[in-house]
Amino acid sequence: MSRATLEQLKSAIRDIPGFPKPGIVFKDITPILGDGQLFQSVIDYLGEEAEKVNPCKVVGIDARGFLFGAAVAYKLGLGCVPIRKKGKLPYRTIGSSYQLEYGAAEIEMHIDAINPGERVVLIDDLLATGGTSAAALNLVQRAGGIVGLALFAIELDFLHGRKRLPPDVPVYSMVQY
Repeated sequence: MSRATLEQLKSAIRDIPGFPKPGIVFKDITPILGDGQLFQSVIDYLGEEAEKVNPCKVVGIDARGFLFGAAVAYKLGLGCVPIRKKGKLPYRTIGSSYQLEYGAAEIEMHIDAINPGERVVLIDDLLATGGTSAAALNLVQRAGGIVGLALFAIELDFLHGRKRLPPDVPVYSMVQY
C-alpha cells in the first residue's frame, strides 16, 4: 500500500458548516479514519516527525488526539498519556483551564503520567486558537516533562494558534487551512 500525499489527506477532510455552533466550520477527520490507507498515512507522517525528537511518551489530547496519539505511540513502541476533559480520569489529577474558539473548558492529566525530565510529543487532530494545546503543554510542564514537539494533523493558520504555544516548542502540522 502506498502512502497518501498530504494533498490527498487534505482533500479527504470534510467541512461541516455550523458545527458545533453557527459561524464555526468544523474540519471532520472521520473520512481519514474510515480509510485504512489514509489513516495509516497520517500515522506514518506523524510518527516520522515524532521520532526525530526521541520522545519517551506520546501525549494525546481528548478526544480525537487519542486516536492519532495512541497509534503513533504504538508505532514507536512508547507509552501513551491521555489528557482528558475534567472529571473523566479515575486517579488523582492536575488540571488546566483554557478558552476555546467557542467556549471555555478544563483538561486534566494523572499526576503520575509523566516523570520529571521525560521528553514527550503532544498530539492532537487540530491546532485552532491554541488554547487546548497550551493548556496541555502547561500540564506536561507542571509534571516536569519536556515537550519536544507538538504535532497536529490540521492547523487553522488564520486563528494563529502557534502564537499561544511557547516559542521553544517546535510545531508540526500536516495540512493547513
